[in-house]
Amino acid sequence: MPTVDIDPDELRELTGHEEKDDDELVDDLFGLGLEFEGWTEDDEFELEFAPDRLDRLSVEGVARSMRYQYGDARGVHVPSTNSAEWTIEVDESVPDERPYVTGAVIRDVNLDEDALDSLIQLQEKLHATMGRKRAKGAIGIHDLTMLKGGSATEGDSTIQYVGVEPEEDRFVPLDSDAEMTPADVLEDHQTGQTYADLVSGYERYPAIYDDIGLFSFPPVINGRRTEVSTDSRDLFVEMTGTDQWTIDKMLNIVCYALTARGATLEDVTVEYPDSESASADSNGSRTQSGGRDLVRPDLSTKTKTVSHDRIETILGIDLDPDEVIDLAERSGLDAEKVEDEGESEREESITPLEQRDGLEERSSADGSSGPRENDEAAPVGDLVYEVTIPPYRVDVLHPLDVIDDLGRAYGFNDLEPTYPDVGTVGGRHERSRLERAVRTQLVGLGFEDLLNFHMTNEEVNYERVDVEPDAGVYGAGEPATIKEPYSEDYTILRTWCLPSLLMVLENNTHRAYPQHLSEVGFAAEVDETENTGVAEGRHVGAVLASHDAGYEDAKARLQALARDFDVDLETPATDHPTFISGRAANVVIDGETVGVVGEIHPKVLVEHDLEVPVAAFEFDLEALR
Repeated sequence: MPTVDIDPDELRELTGHEEKDDDELVDDLFGLGLEFEGWTEDDEFELEFAPDRLDRLSVEGVARSMRYQYGDARGVHVPSTNSAEWTIEVDESVPDERPYVTGAVIRDVNLDEDALDSLIQLQEKLHATMGRKRAKGAIGIHDLTMLKGGSATEGDSTIQYVGVEPEEDRFVPLDSDAEMTPADVLEDHQTGQTYADLVSGYERYPAIYDDIGLFSFPPVINGRRTEVSTDSRDLFVEMTGTDQWTIDKMLNIVCYALTARGATLEDVTVEYPDSESASADSNGSRTQSGGRDLVRPDLSTKTKTVSHDRIETILGIDLDPDEVIDLAERSGLDAEKVEDEGESEREESITPLEQRDGLEERSSADGSSGPRENDEAAPVGDLVYEVTIPPYRVDVLHPLDVIDDLGRAYGFNDLEPTYPDVGTVGGRHERSRLERAVRTQLVGLGFEDLLNFHMTNEEVNYERVDVEPDAGVYGAGEPATIKEPYSEDYTILRTWCLPSLLMVLENNTHRAYPQHLSEVGFAAEVDETENTGVAEGRHVGAVLASHDAGYEDAKARLQALARDFDVDLETPATDHPTFISGRAANVVIDGETVGVVGEIHPKVLVEHDLEVPVAAFEFDLEALR
């Protein structure tokens, strides 16, 4: 779990509760879901936090939550902003891989050493979490007094977000005294080397200019000219990324943290080329007249609807409507009683995955709350609440998230435990008993039981075992694909277990043979006849690697397993690209083809750096039921 370091003295100051000792603070933090992990070398709290509450990545965010918990603050607070005096002009030369930008001007901030350290920590924690290590969103914070804006069409000061050639221009990056080109930074600067992979494949590099010259090379490093110090009072915050919604929400979190230090916010106009304005503002974020320019920060709220009955059912307590509203306000939300509109006017209660992380999840153009997400569990005519979510909350996706906030405000430790209405005796599921029995028999047959990852990638699942997707052979089904994979190593759910077992053999070539490995594991493939669109199942897979392993060895163990479960086994010859032609057969159990058995093809062995023969089998677990 992620951790954040918090100075307890600073926390007491920001909450206004100097009387709280360290133990009391730890208890209060635990009530918010922040667990005390110990003391840092600088005598600060090391707190483990839920990664969904990114607004608590700084002492300012934690203090805000505690003020709500103490009742010192109530309801949704949206800071006011002054009219824009700066414009970010997005040039058509900006790399297509990183087209979006946002920004804000921060005035009159009081940056002492503690505040600056907190800001730096917040920046890095946001990079590591929501920014996906700067790949999805990167933050640049600059001393505004060191910027000189060019003249804009409407009189504002203008900076430009452009694309430059790797050797086109020079600037002095942070932690350096020498001028460097962007290419030099990636090659010679320590920070540039760390983040070089993010932009090294671009034809043109992202760059931000003022009237003096280049001062930011996102997402890699800022220029030294605009470095922020404790003497800085006015800041310019810019963020670039691959998704407008993500960087806008990151900006909101930073803006709220700085306003807690007494700062005031000033709008920044983001001027996209005509070709980009529609996608950048696809769902009506706050715009200037004509819809071509975005005005940031976007501090509009959104609204969700939750029923009174569901709140009481989930929390297991009886509440008056006024109590619900009070709990909401103590959670930093606003709640208003409304009459349920009925089933015909309900909307989706869960934001689709493709909308949660993209441009579609937006607030309304006039700055009011966005699309309402209703609680579909509410009976028609039931008392419901329209709950307003503040701009810095990126974690509220469903009415249940609202109920969780209400429960924390009430105090989970104050809930009285109750027995369930129905008493049952626990026991193993039938499928679990079958899996356990098969594993036991495989171990008895000389196999070592494994548990491999269910996620893999197309190369491992298909290419390295010489199988074409949808080739009509066992294991060649269409994979369930991860839309936004965290790593290129895990992009799909595996369609069969054998590639995973071969990977284990590849990683164990330094160990002695024979190696007999087995797995009863999960596999899935796309199937439109299923309600979920994906057919999930358990497979039994096994490999035998030794100098004399052959088809007969694999078949003999397969026959023994079939006898143990009293099923009829047949092995008619077949062709499968992973196996040697003439040394492979279908696994037919009780008249149904459910798998394959044979000797692995030499081409597949070479691909996995294996120098001994390998025999294998795999089939569907359900066939043994």
